[in-house]
Amino acid sequence: MIPFDNNYTSSVKDRLVKYVQVDTQSDPHSKSFPSTEKQKDLSVILAEELRDMGISDAHMDEYGYVYGTIPANSDKPCPVVCFCAHVDTAPDCSGTNVKPIVHQNYNGLPIILPDDTSQILDTDKYPYLKEKIGDDIITGSGLTLLGADDKSGVAIIMDLVQYLQQHPEVKHGAIKILFTPDEETGRGTEKVNLKKLGADFGFTLDGGEAGDLEDETFSADGVSVTIHGVSAHPGYAKGKLVNALKTAGEILATLPKDSWSPETTNEKQGFVHPVSMNGIAEKATIEFIIRSFYTPELAVFEDKLHEIVSDVCSKYEGCSFDFKVREQYRNMKEVLDKYPGIVASAEKAIQAAGLKPRKLPIRGGTDGSRLSFMGLPCPNLFTGMQGIHSKTEWISVQDMQKSVEVLVNLVQLIQE
Repeated sequence: MIPFDNNYTSSVKDRLVKYVQVDTQSDPHSKSFPSTEKQKDLSVILAEELRDMGISDAHMDEYGYVYGTIPANSDKPCPVVCFCAHVDTAPDCSGTNVKPIVHQNYNGLPIILPDDTSQILDTDKYPYLKEKIGDDIITGSGLTLLGADDKSGVAIIMDLVQYLQQHPEVKHGAIKILFTPDEETGRGTEKVNLKKLGADFGFTLDGGEAGDLEDETFSADGVSVTIHGVSAHPGYAKGKLVNALKTAGEILATLPKDSWSPETTNEKQGFVHPVSMNGIAEKATIEFIIRSFYTPELAVFEDKLHEIVSDVCSKYEGCSFDFKVREQYRNMKEVLDKYPGIVASAEKAIQAAGLKPRKLPIRGGTDGSRLSFMGLPCPNLFTGMQGIHSKTEWISVQDMQKSVEVLVNLVQLIQE
């Protein structure tokens, strides 16, 4: 394996700074695909940049996906690998008018973001910052998220393309590039064309600390509970009105206080989480997300939730409810355990970059979860992103550069 060229002029910093200034926030309430047209603004840029770097087949399709191929330069037959990242940013925090700031040679002191001085990064809140003293740290200005989730992954893949184009001595098989919209809404793979992609397996670039390698996610369902109350004129409602909003509130109040929730669980504990409620006195809907690393446990959570809803509604004459479960994604480990060589190659590539591989379960999901079950086994690799979905999101430039080095190692290991 040819060692990484440490004299290479990396482009990840400049790319990330450019990409985060393009507003690509997705919308979980939209029925269109992509959920917001503005996601395509970045996809158009990426397809053009890829073509400028010599990726002749790079293009954006009607749904906002970007596809491209780095042709093989090795005579050895080897599998086709895909590297994937998503262009959208989370709806949890504004992604409009992002003003990235590069804090060069971080000195270990608190970083106070200038546009909202209550937004402060320090080593108490982010212990990983202690390890990044001397690195160049990129943040937002305090009013928005940064967008390193997952534009850092995008920047890393784009820099890999640049590196391989400048270093033809690095031998590799065919490499497929995939940029997806709407990962943050859980719909990132909804319209992907795996036949056109033509890869045997892949890696998402959507992880955290340097060295992290994730081959396990939550399994996930969504549950919609619709409460049907009894409408009546409020002036003459005694003995008649059943207020669906109050009933929904009672259901939420009945949920366990010391378990079952994101704020009371960690590691491999699952949860039941109400994410929104809307309605009127006659009808109200609560949306839940159900998460567990053990797929059969989803049904246990759902049965218990159904029992709570039924018990509350049964107290009020005329009250009824609908309870709808929809599958969202499944733990990709169920697939990846069948292909141990994929994860083993990633571990070797991380070690070759001078890092210690750290296999972790993700308390969430990635496009790789769905892709794995669609026939493209797809673990997740680090980018360095921290504080995601928040105004104090940040990332180390040097972590992104290490991620590029890992990918260069990885394509050689796959070829060998």
